Amino acid sequence: MDKAVDLFWYKGYNGSSMQDVVDALGLSRSSLYDTFGDKRQLYLAALERYRNQSAGGLIAMVNASKNTIKSLEKLFDMLVNESFSDRLPRGCFMVNSTVELAPHDKDIDTIVRDNMQDIENAFFELIKKGQNSGEISPDSDARALARFLFNTISGLRVAAKSGVDKKVYKDIVKVALNAVK
Repeated sequence: MDKAVDLFWYKGYNGSSMQDVVDALGLSRSSLYDTFGDKRQLYLAALERYRNQSAGGLIAMVNASKNTIKSLEKLFDMLVNESFSDRLPRGCFMVNSTVELAPHDKDIDTIVRDNMQDIENAFFELIKKGQNSGEISPDSDARALARFLFNTISGLRVAAKSGVDKKVYKDIVKVALNAVK
């Protein structure tokens, strides 16, 4: 499944031929069809796997957070490092799926929306923790800040696809962290 995630993350659904899928997974076409049904079903499974790993990791970090601002700094650092560690910029599989397929595929749209809501809720909880600890102003709208953070990260992921300079990332992160405080 990790190989399927990598393939679709780099090439997208429409950019991945069945031969690409067969080659990437090292399976025969018949084994692929027997195991996953078809390319779309494999894509849905890969997207769910990515969602569980990425959103699950974020939610775990939020739950373990003792310091909201440090947790956000760590999250942004991880995002920047991941974006610049790839040989080929690939952005975010979920964001890529949002743009490529969600407008035309109800099942993918559902996964994307559920993911967005899970991450927004995780940010909301983190901001509420920060408000309770005095790190973030209690006058700030926690839901609006959560949405702002989600949108900022999504934008950074799109920028990663274009190979944006690391300084641009750092400027955006700095402004985002200042906006939350």
